[in-house]
Amino acid sequence: MSIAYLDPGNIESDLQSGAVAGFKLLWVLLLATIIGLLLQRLAARLGVVTGLHLAEVCHRQYHKVPRIMLWLMVELAIIGSDMQEVIGSAIAINLLSMGKIPLWGGVLITIADTFAFLFLDKYGLRKLEALFGFLITIMALTFGYEYITVRPDQGKVLQGLFVPYCHNCGTPQLEQAVGIVGAVIMPHNMYLHSALVKSRQVERGSRRAVREANKYFFLESCIALFVSFIINVFVVAVFAEAFYGRTNADVNAVCVNSSSPHSSLFPVNNQTLEVDIYKGGAVLGCYFGPAALYIWAIGILAAGQSSTMTGTYSGQFVMEGFLNLRWSRFARVLLTRSIAVTPTLLVAIFQDVQHLTGMNDFLNVLMSLQLPFALIPVLTFTSLPGVMHDFANGLFWRVAGGLLILLICCINIYFVVAYVLALGHLALYVGAAILSLLYLAFVAYLTWLCLVALGLSFLACGTTQFGFAARPELFLLNDVDSEASTPR
Repeated sequence: MSIAYLDPGNIESDLQSGAVAGFKLLWVLLLATIIGLLLQRLAARLGVVTGLHLAEVCHRQYHKVPRIMLWLMVELAIIGSDMQEVIGSAIAINLLSMGKIPLWGGVLITIADTFAFLFLDKYGLRKLEALFGFLITIMALTFGYEYITVRPDQGKVLQGLFVPYCHNCGTPQLEQAVGIVGAVIMPHNMYLHSALVKSRQVERGSRRAVREANKYFFLESCIALFVSFIINVFVVAVFAEAFYGRTNADVNAVCVNSSSPHSSLFPVNNQTLEVDIYKGGAVLGCYFGPAALYIWAIGILAAGQSSTMTGTYSGQFVMEGFLNLRWSRFARVLLTRSIAVTPTLLVAIFQDVQHLTGMNDFLNVLMSLQLPFALIPVLTFTSLPGVMHDFANGLFWRVAGGLLILLICCINIYFVVAYVLALGHLALYVGAAILSLLYLAFVAYLTWLCLVALGLSFLACGTTQFGFAARPELFLLNDVDSEASTPR
């Protein structure tokens, strides 16, 4: 759970937030993490109560065409996440080797390490959890070292966390705020978490046991997300203190004085400094010495390596659930990792690191687009007594969940629109408009079913071309198999 909130995409969003807005958007990070926790709670409850993860429930309850479309959207999100992990790891390896290992070499190395993790998986999930704990510890130590080295103003950190206001903020800061939400709440995390809870034994025939399991899974999620939140705060605060308001000329002068080989990354002009994972390590090295650069790269490498397996597991559960296919993890990872690595490798070979980080921005937009395809189904299914029995969402969770999902979707639509408008090409506008119509039509279909599940049964319109019966909640969501309510 911590790792799912600490991938290279999250780290890049954090450092850009600090460099562009200082400490002013820390409250957005806190709010996004809390919203993520509440949504993860719904996903965990679905897995605990039914004994089925989200993809399995989608397979049983949605019609064939929307089910396949939903699977394709989630697979796109997983492939996009895979690409971000590959990019982050390749950049970290390049920084650690002082450029001796080219970016394409780092991409190839990340292919091998995925299968090394799969080999470790044969020794059991608990061994993998121990390894993840070790990698999270590395991230906490490395980014914590940067935090202590930079020594951010603690008063400003606390003010940024608990005062929801952004003084003198404009479009760049607003886009960063939207980017934080998109980076923190990722679609495949819902599918992953609903499946991970099945690794614990729960006596589903006992309401008391299920209620107790829900409570402890929620506490476990709180701890996991608190750890990831602290690490994210470290990164935002470091770049807010050290690089907020700096210009390219400022950084170039410091890099030249420190004889840094990365001074050419920063042109001598008065434009505001723009950073990414690669430039972030470079500026830390210029200001705080080579040790800061290497320690930063180690943290990024740990983030990339650990998040590799979240994509692996998510892909496994999604493919098995939606398609009822029992591929081996090796075969599934070989397929999706090949899809993820190919475009990344081509960019790494024929372009420079700037284009690689530009690809990272595009992938954040892609992830934002996929969010409704996880959030809407999880609210739909956890709100129906036919699936959740006595544990279905009450009125508060239905209203709150619906409002949260609406807020997140609106924020991400703004993020996507801002990104498309910045492209500045008519053909791209036309293509984006056509895809947007198809996208919005599918989201509207899922939203319609969700509203019916939330209690607006008059929207079902009786028997329609979509096949709704007089009681749509029973047609949409048949009773879960009896095995789901027996002890496991």
